[in-house]
Amino acid sequence: MSTGENKVRVLIVDDVAETRENIRKLLQFEKDLEVVGAANSGRSGVEQSRELKPDVVLMDINMPDMDGITATELIRQHSPATQIVILSVQGDPNYMRRAMLAGARDFLTKPPSVDEMTAAIRRAGKMAFEERDKAIHVASLPGMGVQLAQGKIIVVYCPKGGAGTTTLAVNLAVTLHNEETPVVLVDANLQFGDVAVFLNEQVRTSILDLAQRVDELDKDLVQEVLINHTASGLKVLAAPNRPEYAENVTGEQFSKVLKYLRKQFPYIVVDASSTLTDVVLAAMDISDLVILITTQEIPAIKNARLYLDLADVLNIRRRRILFVMNRYDKRIGITPEKISENFKQELATVIPFEDRTIMLSVNKGIPLMLGDRSRPIAKNFLALAEAVRQRINELNAEAEEAAKIPVSKKR
Repeated sequence: MSTGENKVRVLIVDDVAETRENIRKLLQFEKDLEVVGAANSGRSGVEQSRELKPDVVLMDINMPDMDGITATELIRQHSPATQIVILSVQGDPNYMRRAMLAGARDFLTKPPSVDEMTAAIRRAGKMAFEERDKAIHVASLPGMGVQLAQGKIIVVYCPKGGAGTTTLAVNLAVTLHNEETPVVLVDANLQFGDVAVFLNEQVRTSILDLAQRVDELDKDLVQEVLINHTASGLKVLAAPNRPEYAENVTGEQFSKVLKYLRKQFPYIVVDASSTLTDVVLAAMDISDLVILITTQEIPAIKNARLYLDLADVLNIRRRRILFVMNRYDKRIGITPEKISENFKQELATVIPFEDRTIMLSVNKGIPLMLGDRSRPIAKNFLALAEAVRQRINELNAEAEEAAKIPVSKKR
């Protein structure tokens, strides 16, 4: 394998001690592979992955406390370069599909042959090295590199109110956030923003404090204004605590604040109002990604269609738009497949209708994704976060390729 002298660091996750030991013994004879740890549960595997930072995780799919699919999603969330190889006694295509959607890179049926397993580990290891090298390369690109290495602005938007935009923005931010990729959550609904309420935080400072000093922004000032949500680790830029103060923030000021934040944070998640104010349009104009939400309601579908038409006028490429269906109720005849086909826009994920769960979360001020992530709705938020990372990586790669093309050929 073309990984130079580096050994592929492997973490084994299986609830059966004999299986863990057998795999460890088999791999000890491979000079380019190194077992750095073994975990007896999915939860332990996630924790050890954070500590050990392996290149490859061999993950059993069926474990009692946390299944391998959920553990895979969590590991991919905090360590995107780490590759997962799923092991299962069942070769069911549905298992395989779920594993791939969770971010796994390979799927082996138990018991795999030694050659089959080591080949899969080496393939995954090669991919892990390439992912890390790519991140380093992108950060060091001359000219374009500085731009690509900046934080990514993700605007969460629905052109109809009451569709769960703030719920989605808050939980996406919590899901994307980790020590390696800290997130700042920005409330762009300047009149009636609820981000602080959803996080049970008091608004003492807001965007207003930065807008008034937009030409003298520095790290100390910004840190003073941002709310520190200790439960999640998020930083929050709240909306003003009075609706009439919204008119004191211009689109240009808001844009300058976002541009400064992208120098400090890998991800800036913006919760947008349904009304296309100057502030929301300014955020979209400099965004890397717009998450467009619809529901099964006819007005929401109609408005989503109108927004896509407008996006073409605003020069927001379709590749910059991730389409999401929220509050999906399978009892209603309008299916995700029908909407996707009608819009000619693939749905990144479908989030189920669980209003009671959402309402309890909102009223407590505790985001769903700070709770049990093995619940069905949590898996949908994890899938959305993975879709965001994947699309951003694809857009980065496209920008890198475009940077290589001579100007004369672009014309």
